[in-house]
Amino acid sequence: MSTVAPASPGARGAVCLAVVDSAPLDVDAHLRAVDDPAAGAVTTFVGRVRDHDPDAASAVDALEYSAHPDAESALRRIAEAAVRRSDALVAVSHRVGRLSVGDIAVVVAVASAHRGDAFAVCRTLIETIKTDLPVWKRQVEIDGTATWLGLGG
Repeated sequence: MSTVAPASPGARGAVCLAVVDSAPLDVDAHLRAVDDPAAGAVTTFVGRVRDHDPDAASAVDALEYSAHPDAESALRRIAEAAVRRSDALVAVSHRVGRLSVGDIAVVVAVASAHRGDAFAVCRTLIETIKTDLPVWKRQVEIDGTATWLGLGG
């Protein structure tokens, strides 16, 4: 697991945690990673495997995430870009492997002095992960149909 010691909000933004791993994700660990007494706002995003997809013929049974070997480095670069012009602290992780309905696939925690920055960085980060992170997902439906859904989380 990769970590960087937190910097205080008010300084330049910092990435406290950026991980791509097969282990279950812990939302509380992400919150602890961005804990700072100068942060007046903390936002989170938790992406979970849902039981349906509008384009699927049947219910979703699981998602199987695969990552490029450089995915963790890419995640750190994405997070660094998201905080570059802010005072935010970020902790972000993406899970790989087979995830069942309800499992957490991605966690983003952002702490900042003000809520506007925390929300903006959180949204920028998750949207960029969806388009730029070299992680692919294979959606498995209960009827056995499987579909690759492309780049991103």
